[in-house]
Amino acid sequence: MKNIQIVLFFAFSLIFFSSCDSDDVQVQENQYLKSVELVGTLEKEAFKETITPILGEQGSAVLLFVQSGIKQYKITYETKDVYGNTILASGAVLLPTDITENLAMASLHHGTLINEADAPSYFKFETETTLASFMASTGIIVGMPDYVGYGASKNIDHPYEHYEGLGEPGADFVQAMIEMVKDEGVNWNEVLMLGGYSEGGYAAMATHKWIEENMANSLKVKVSVCGAGAYNKTATFKKLLNEGGSSELANNRSYIWVLRTYNEIYGLNKPMSYYFKEPYASEIESKGLEAVIETSLKETATDQFKDDVNNGNYPELLAAIAENDIFDWKPNAKVSLYHGTADDYVPFLNSETAFNAMTNKGANVSLSPIEDGTHGSTISSYFLGVLQEFSSNKGSSN
Repeated sequence: MKNIQIVLFFAFSLIFFSSCDSDDVQVQENQYLKSVELVGTLEKEAFKETITPILGEQGSAVLLFVQSGIKQYKITYETKDVYGNTILASGAVLLPTDITENLAMASLHHGTLINEADAPSYFKFETETTLASFMASTGIIVGMPDYVGYGASKNIDHPYEHYEGLGEPGADFVQAMIEMVKDEGVNWNEVLMLGGYSEGGYAAMATHKWIEENMANSLKVKVSVCGAGAYNKTATFKKLLNEGGSSELANNRSYIWVLRTYNEIYGLNKPMSYYFKEPYASEIESKGLEAVIETSLKETATDQFKDDVNNGNYPELLAAIAENDIFDWKPNAKVSLYHGTADDYVPFLNSETAFNAMTNKGANVSLSPIEDGTHGSTISSYFLGVLQEFSSNKGSSN
């Protein structure tokens, strides 16, 4: 999660957009879409001239995919938080400017963000919005939801790694995108593709599942390309608690974040001393996600927490974790999974069990194991897969 911005900066390094006009705001009369703001534009030739020297030897290959300039927008839309309250959320949308034919639509989902200012709708140069910019230049309508907890909803706690908290707003964002492109006069060919890596992989899968189970009459996904997501929460918790995993500071903060999110949303109301030994519990209580812990979850977790997860002694906790398992279902659309086999942050078992469960249910699913790939080193393979999958699936199904 934490390495995505760095990898994308060096891998794609696209120019930041110009021609900002903060006054160009339209108020829309739609069910989901509430406002549209034109943030910037980039002409095709300026884009190509910029990307060629930056990418060096890869420049000529990348230029083959660039078909258009781009308009860059921030939108706000109506959705719900995890408690059912109607809220205003936001996201980034990028529209190709030089293509008149019907275009496919993709919603890309970002990885873990600690810094709120890195949310897609702020269009910072070093963030994953860079990838969205490149994908839009290939001739695809591309959106990136900020997620609840960022952008327009930054005053609300982000429902980290929570199925409904990511799936429903993700689906509502797609609906808002559809309303936007219709208002802008852009021709959509009704092909919808989803993608994301790490938390983004989980968010893409959650959005896909939510759409198929709650919006099947109005939306249809063609393909989801999901990388290194924690789809099997139950098995992941057990593996990390019993076998250990990454002890990196940022990764531990993610694990703490998941526990704090579930503890709050499901009203478990356990003190951090239930989950963590001292001195870690006090560190987390006082500093939250800023706690400095560089020890594996296996070593920091209490015996009580481990026992309850392993033996079912706290059914409310296990039910909360299991409610966010999204690996064992049958998608109607194609799902492509990418995961490094040496990922000690989000274990490979997540994609492996999802592939097996979906295959057993008769789904169209593929798994690309990146041998000896870590969470960080697999990112480049994943995004090459996204480019290939989106390019081959963006044509109309009609």
